[in-house]
Amino acid sequence: MNEIISTQEETISKPKDAIIIEAKQIEENCLFTAKGHYVCAQFWSKFHLWIGIPTVILAAVTGTLIFVKSDKVNITAGVLSILIIVLSAITTFLNPKETASSHLNAGNNYDSLMTKARMFWSIQCKIESSDLVLTEKLRELAEFRDRLNRESPQIPYLAYKKAKKGIEKGETSHTILKKT
Repeated sequence: MNEIISTQEETISKPKDAIIIEAKQIEENCLFTAKGHYVCAQFWSKFHLWIGIPTVILAAVTGTLIFVKSDKVNITAGVLSILIIVLSAITTFLNPKETASSHLNAGNNYDSLMTKARMFWSIQCKIESSDLVLTEKLRELAEFRDRLNRESPQIPYLAYKKAKKGIEKGETSHTILKKT
C-alpha cells in the first residue's frame, strides 16, 4: 500500500528531534535559573531596605540626642551609635544592592537565553532543513548557557525551592500559550 504524504504533513528527522529536545531542556533550565535569580534579587532588594531604613532612622534619632544634656540620653546615643556602626558594617560587607543587581542581571540574561531557545526550537527548527546548521546553533545556545552558569552568582537552595514552587504554581505561565 502506497502512502501519500501531503504537503501539510511534516516529517522530522531523528537528529532534529534530538536537537529540539535539547533546546527545550535549555529553555526549561533557563526558566528555573532565571526565576531563582529573580527570587534572589527580590530578597536582596528587600534586605537593603530592611537594613538601610532602620540605619537612617537610628542615625537621625542619634543626631538629635546630641542636643539633650542627660547621662541616660548620652548612654542611649552611645548604644544607638554602636548599632548604627554594626548595621552599616553589615550593609558594607554584604552589599545587598549590588548583590540584588547582580542577580537581576543574571535573571535577565537567562530569560533572554530562554526566549532564544524557545524561538529556536519552535520556529528555526521548522524552517531550517540542515541538521548541521541546527546543531551549530544549538551548540551556540549551550555555550551561552554554560558561560552564564560560570559568570552568574550562585542561587541559594532556598531561592531555588521558592522559584520551583512558583513555577509549579503557574507564576511563569503565559496566557497565549494556554490558548494554543
